[in-house]
Amino acid sequence: MIATPDDYSWFSPERFPGLADAYCFTYVRGLTPEEVVTRLGVRVEDCSRVTLDGLIRRQTFGAVAVGDWVLLVEACSGLGVTEEIIMPLSAGTRLVSHFYLDVDDMDYFYWIDDGKIRFEFAHEEGYSHWIKDGKIEFMFRPHESYSEEKPDELAEILERIDSAGHAVAGPHVGPAFLLAERLTGITMTPRLLEESTYLCGVVPGSR
Repeated sequence: MIATPDDYSWFSPERFPGLADAYCFTYVRGLTPEEVVTRLGVRVEDCSRVTLDGLIRRQTFGAVAVGDWVLLVEACSGLGVTEEIIMPLSAGTRLVSHFYLDVDDMDYFYWIDDGKIRFEFAHEEGYSHWIKDGKIEFMFRPHESYSEEKPDELAEILERIDSAGHAVAGPHVGPAFLLAERLTGITMTPRLLEESTYLCGVVPGSR
């Protein structure tokens, strides 16, 4: 069965208080949790292992291996959409992240390959690429941070998002999860979030 944005309606404040209203999910391919926290400038020996509830109470990040990827879960912080952090974090690999802050209705989504932005959704600017006349077109002003390669592998997903009436809505209502699943092969589920044990740390200067 092909997922739709509405399939992620379970990620709600009722099911995940303290997270669903202010979260950031970041996926990094081909690294271990220890390698990811080291790239973030955190000493592994300063980290601890916590449950999702412990991570939410600390309002910090936690890393867990999911297949060939590392998933970073953040409560009330946005390291995964801070370009000064995620550009070097993506060196030599793929990074996908999405962020939502309910109090400001703020959405961000990034797909970065080796320091180049392939696709994004920026708060108050919208999607960097969209479908026009059946083809993906770049919608933002050209910038050296962007890859010249079009994100054609997202064409089907963008068409589905558009046809479902989510094009003008923020990615957090479902499209972000759908896009992340397409780019990583990881289906976000309640079980993944609730049953994982996270390598938890604090990035220097982030508080």
